This record gives sequence, structure tokens and C-alpha cells, in this order.
Amino acid sequence: MTTRRATGVPILRLGDVLITGLLNELDDQSALAFTDELTERIAADGARGVLIDISRLEIIDSFVARTLMELATMARLLGAQVIVAGMRPAVAITLVELGLQLTGVETALNAEQGLTALGWHRMPHPPSPGGGPE
Repeated sequence: MTTRRATGVPILRLGDVLITGLLNELDDQSALAFTDELTERIAADGARGVLIDISRLEIIDSFVARTLMELATMARLLGAQVIVAGMRPAVAITLVELGLQLTGVETALNAEQGLTALGWHRMPHPPSPGGGPE
């Protein structure tokens, strides 16, 4: 697992999936830098999937919405699937009220569902230390 913080947004690698999260609203310059860094990581790491957790965001403006759409398109061109997870109801309502659609962006209710959609599965029970049933 590796982490880089050039934009202040952590990008973690878990196998062939990159996991990142927007912890606060990005200004336009930071959003562009994040897009550049994430697309470079997709190509460099050969990622087949990207999970972007936005559960901490309380608002998304039209620029960030457009950036997410463009990022999803760029990732597809690089052979990766992008899932945006954790959208708050208020964010969804705002996007609809503003007439903004995240065209081409796959969404999931939370990060766990997003990882499942990318092919990751949670183990039902952790293995016991002795290898036998608990």
C-alpha cells in the first residue's frame, strides 16, 4: 500500500484499486491538481478501479461536479472504473436543483459498496488465530 500527498489528498493503493477521498471542498486549482495526480497514478499503477469517497463533502459546486465527470471519463480511457461513494443526501439534492448530472459517474451508497462493485469482498468473519472455528 502506498500513499502520496502532492495535493493534500491521500491516494492509497490496494491491489489494483486506488482509494481516495475528498476530505473537504477543493478549490478549482486543487481539483485540477487532484485530477492530474489521480490520472497519473492510474496509469503508473495500472489500476483497474478507483474509489473516490465524498462522504465528508457537504457541498459540491458545478466545477467539482464537472471535474468528477471528466475524471471518470479519463479513467475509463486509461482502463479503470471509477466509483464515487458516500454522497450525502444534501449533495444529491443540490446537484439536482442545479440541474447538474454526474454523467458517466458510477455511484455507491458507501465505500464498502463501492469496493464490492470494484470486485473487493469483505470477509464474513476474520480467521481465528488457530485456523479452526471460533
